[in-house]
Amino acid sequence: MATLEDVRRLALALPETSEGERWGKISWSVGKNAFVWERPLTKADLKRLGDEPPPEGPLVAVSVADLDTKDFLVTEEPDVFFTIAHFNGFAAVLVRLDRIGEDRLEEAVTDGWLARAPKRVAADFLAERSADPPAGDPPLT
Repeated sequence: MATLEDVRRLALALPETSEGERWGKISWSVGKNAFVWERPLTKADLKRLGDEPPPEGPLVAVSVADLDTKDFLVTEEPDVFFTIAHFNGFAAVLVRLDRIGEDRLEEAVTDGWLARAPKRVAADFLAERSADPPAGDPPLT
């Protein structure tokens, strides 16, 4: 089970990320672009869900690369990723923190960052990341 503190730690570990507030909730941005933010369901969201039971536990929204990626996530991992009417046409998913493991959360946060980071910053990050040997492997000499 992940927490908002896990989201904070993972987001702030990414280059040029800052923490701030959007609509009174914590958000993390790269440059001026938010890529992950706290997103509890509103009364309007709950009303639109109708008879469908609302998800329990803390939620964050995470940017995704595009609507196809969004559709894939909510179809393949509906216990973790979902969407609501408010997000129709918007490249982001909601994440149930109480149902996501830390590795998967790190992947989602990083992918969200890559989707919103300036191209140069993202390219530098990916180049540096591919240059680093995987953890546990000895360095090449």
